[in-house]
Amino acid sequence: MKVAVIDLGTNTFHLMIAQVDKDSHEILHRERKAVKIGEKGINKGEITKAAWDRALQTLNEFKEKILTNNIDKVFATATSAIRNASNGKELVEEIKSQTEIEIEVISGAREAELIHLGASKALDLGKEKNLIMDIGGGSIEFIIADSNQAYWMRSFEVGGQRLVEKFHRNDPISDDEIKQLYTYFDAELQPLIQACGEHNPETLIGCSGTFDTLSDIYCEESGIIRNPDATEYPFGKNVFNAIYRELISKNREQRLAIPGMIEMRVDMIVVACVLIDYLAEKLNLKNLRISAYALKEGILYDVLDKLQSNLASK
Repeated sequence: MKVAVIDLGTNTFHLMIAQVDKDSHEILHRERKAVKIGEKGINKGEITKAAWDRALQTLNEFKEKILTNNIDKVFATATSAIRNASNGKELVEEIKSQTEIEIEVISGAREAELIHLGASKALDLGKEKNLIMDIGGGSIEFIIADSNQAYWMRSFEVGGQRLVEKFHRNDPISDDEIKQLYTYFDAELQPLIQACGEHNPETLIGCSGTFDTLSDIYCEESGIIRNPDATEYPFGKNVFNAIYRELISKNREQRLAIPGMIEMRVDMIVVACVLIDYLAEKLNLKNLRISAYALKEGILYDVLDKLQSNLASK
């Protein structure tokens, strides 16, 4: 059967189409659109009219792809921006009315579970504990896990779009704004700091968005041709340190000129990297890896598990 997975993120909407069989699957199509549904409304708890219109336009475009590809089943999930918006439920209802796509608005805890599933399918997490991190526009998910199990996971409503609108007023970002971000992280991420103190992860595993672009920048500057089917992207902690220093010293136009940078990431990547740097320093993280899989792949594998369980029981 053919399935479509739609991830309605705060900044980016993703569409993934896959052929699913009893014990295998094949990705047929991947697509992403910079919808920025949280823009100018994320910290007010609302979806603006402009963002609303972009969301509907994108879902109508996805609907055309779904019809063209004769999809049997659609699995669509919405995350932080929609679940926290006062008018999020109304948007979900209008999307259903216009496109017949039913959207499940998932909790932060469920989001973390699915991200963990995606990352664990992409990478061998090994015997040592890792800190898995997905920086979304509205929320950020953290999971402490090894190859056997997840020991702790939590979603925090401190995503990149929220941070940009609260703290990144100067461009390049100022030293004072970086200090303000550090103070904010100290306050907001105490449960994470405490959990890491108990479990002592040494490797940070980044998923999606910012991390994808960081690897793109590294590959461009190093002449690395990345395998499109890879489940782990080339990167490292020393690589991050060099790129981070470059990003915080440049304004938007200069960042956009960096090979590998894309416009949908150019604003949020600065505050996201300040957070990565904060965690690397605060938690004494020694390694940094990037998973090619995140939420949408987690949704796909969750679907596969259920389909295969159903087939096996028949």
